[in-house]
Amino acid sequence: MSASPSRIAFRQKSVIPGFGLTMGLTLTWLGLIVLLPLSALFIKTSELTFDRFIAIVTATRTLHALQVSFGLALVAALVNVVFGAIVVWVLVRYEFPFKKVVDALIDIPFALPTAVAGIALTALYAENGWVGSLLAPLGIQVSFTPLGIVVALVFIGLPFVVRTVQPVLADLDQELEEAAASLGASRPQTLVKVVLPSVWPALLTGFALAFARAVGEYGSVIFIAGNLPGVSEIAPLLIVIRLEEFRYADATAIATVMLVASFLLLLIINRLQRWAELRGSRNA
Repeated sequence: MSASPSRIAFRQKSVIPGFGLTMGLTLTWLGLIVLLPLSALFIKTSELTFDRFIAIVTATRTLHALQVSFGLALVAALVNVVFGAIVVWVLVRYEFPFKKVVDALIDIPFALPTAVAGIALTALYAENGWVGSLLAPLGIQVSFTPLGIVVALVFIGLPFVVRTVQPVLADLDQELEEAAASLGASRPQTLVKVVLPSVWPALLTGFALAFARAVGEYGSVIFIAGNLPGVSEIAPLLIVIRLEEFRYADATAIATVMLVASFLLLLIINRLQRWAELRGSRNA
């Protein structure tokens, strides 16, 4: 007896058995690691009345902390897209001494504890630090300002862009660039018309990963930010403060807003990525 069309559409037949077991493990693991904590977050937030919830999330201190977290995360992600693309281009298209060392250095933010990164950046960009002492005569202060937050977020987000775009650019056939040049295209035209459309979906993915990582960053930021309410206080720090004050419902309310906002932004970015992939496939 042949399988029904709905069953065939549900899953493709595989020579390796075990769909039921692996699907069950997948759903169980997803539920325990992701869905259960998120459910607890929303359940705890539901203890608040609607008026109390609105009062918490619209408080001046909360709004500014959310603005700092999301706004500076967006800035850092955009910076990483630009300079990450340049780093990828150099690593993929050119050969130079100690290339493998430079390539390995990109992964340092992955391995380095965020607290260590924050302390190192603070010491480096303080007014008496190596870099801060050079910027101070110019009237530029990095440590204990929002600019310091951007520096920390750029540091921890760069590898996400580089490692996402690098394999895509490496797989791009250079003969396409040579064909464009032979047809009279200039280098900027080749970059915009040939290279950029091919790596654009990967750039969007790297941007989304860097942005998501930056929004929730805590360890590297609190050391260099200064943590002044209304100036350089980030939303994750405000959540920790509310927890230390035993105002758990307030903390979960702020966390819920961050979760929903992050989900919506990532959804939009993923839709843009999908649109870019479909557009690239049509033009191919």
